[in-house]
Amino acid sequence: MSTAKSYSISKLTVWEAYQRVKANRGAAGIDEQSIAQFEQKLQRNLYKLWNRMSSGSYLPPPVRQVEIPKQSGGKCKLGIPTVADRVAL
Repeated sequence: MSTAKSYSISKLTVWEAYQRVKANRGAAGIDEQSIAQFEQKLQRNLYKLWNRMSSGSYLPPPVRQVEIPKQSGGKCKLGIPTVADRVAL
């Protein structure tokens, strides 16, 4: 029986995506996990993300919704994904 993954995603690709997310910084998502907190268990978090993505079982969590003011008045809703979800994108 073969144990090959459903999707061919290299660990290097996930690492490079994480580096781009880290460089962009950004707010925490609905899980309230910052990039610094994600880094505390970086190897585990990236492995878990890679494993789920390459097996086809990754499902993104809900996004945190915030309202930002519009220049013309009123507000616009903005969705903020989790750190792991930004890496997966």
